[in-house]
Amino acid sequence: MKAAGERRGAVRSAGTATVSTAMGRVGALARAELILFGRSKGMLVGAVAVPLVLPFSVRSVIEDMELAEAGLSVGLVMLPGAIGFSLLFAVYSALVGVFVGRREELVLKRLRTGELRDTEILAGASLPAVVTGLLQSLVLVAGCTVLLDVPAPKAVHLAVLGLLLGLVLCAALAAVTAAFTRTVESAQATALPLVMISMIGSGIMVPLELAPDTVASAFELLPLTGVITLVRGGWSGELSAAEALGAAATALAWTLVAVFAVRRWFRWEPRR
Repeated sequence: MKAAGERRGAVRSAGTATVSTAMGRVGALARAELILFGRSKGMLVGAVAVPLVLPFSVRSVIEDMELAEAGLSVGLVMLPGAIGFSLLFAVYSALVGVFVGRREELVLKRLRTGELRDTEILAGASLPAVVTGLLQSLVLVAGCTVLLDVPAPKAVHLAVLGLLLGLVLCAALAAVTAAFTRTVESAQATALPLVMISMIGSGIMVPLELAPDTVASAFELLPLTGVITLVRGGWSGELSAAEALGAAATALAWTLVAVFAVRRWFRWEPRR
């Protein structure tokens, strides 16, 4: 009976280990990454402070736009734009530096020699920035609601879908950008093109409704345009089913392309 009890205990222990291994490994790596994240003052400023301040610094520019003709308000422009800033700076730009830094320090190479799978390594390294972007977006939503008198979202499912797609997409795009970035010092430079293009063309600072039709049609194909369209449509409630499906399809397509590019070109060892 004693031997049988020991066998049952061993089976329970093995079952518990099997269930918790993947989540445990990712969680442990995320906790370690969070500690490093908190020790970097530059990353804290860029990922936390900038996205919170930047949206309100451009308020005067948005107020000068002819928003009424497009059926928009300052709040309906600033709120999705604020979430866009958070995605670009707290998630995308921050993770480019994280991936490059860990690669050049041989951290990624050492992690691959253990039990961690490639997807777990990337997920664990991304988790602190993704959670930061999520919490930051919630804070910005609350701030815009109070300060700009933005009403409750009329299609909350579209706003949630847009935010979740944006978090995953920006993490994947950061890994792609890191593959072509040689040093930590050059990470900001390699991340800058997508940041600038998205700020100008994805509806973060200037709504697509104010752009000429041909220009707006081209901007709709940019990576973050679908995300911002879904978030804004979630609050306005004026996004048709076909428009929502098109925006979601664009964001999902870019996510799949980014995942393919990561699997194909991501570098786990320092570039020489």
